[in-house]
Amino acid sequence: MHPTITSQQVLSGTIFDVDRASWVLASGDQIERFVVRHPGAVTIVPVLDDGSVVLVRNARIAVGARLWELPAGKLEPDEPPVETARRELSEETGYTCAQLIPLGTFYTSPGFCDEVMHCFLAEGLRAGVAHPEPGEDLIVETVTPEELWSMVDDGTLIDGKTMAALLLWQRRLARLPRPGARV
Repeated sequence: MHPTITSQQVLSGTIFDVDRASWVLASGDQIERFVVRHPGAVTIVPVLDDGSVVLVRNARIAVGARLWELPAGKLEPDEPPVETARRELSEETGYTCAQLIPLGTFYTSPGFCDEVMHCFLAEGLRAGVAHPEPGEDLIVETVTPEELWSMVDDGTLIDGKTMAALLLWQRRLARLPRPGARV
């Protein structure tokens, strides 16, 4: 059974809001936390026909660094996640895709935030011109799977949502029959 939570908004922002939430534990103790309320987001694993993966190098002010990431973005009100994925892929990389395959969904940081991340595999990519939103500073690059996993192994790629989406992608690949394999 979930506790009864009361909350009051203390900050309204352009990307997220912050609530002061409280509830009473079974022991009778009252707990209070600040909770980031986020509309949800998507991340996309764009795989080219040769198996290379499209990444962006994204300037992230919160950590003061340019991070290697998969394309991603925030859900707009009443926008289905698959449409957000299609829009963000085009905006951030210029690529469009023939199909988007759901890979899974997870909470990004449930200790303080309710953001839900929807992951998609993009296949049948066609190159185009990126049109990032104002304030986005992105460099689009492609890497081979070998380079990608080396980047994870050596700590070059340290973005959590990207690593989680790559894990979901690899789990999907492991479940698919191999070409020429007997089924």
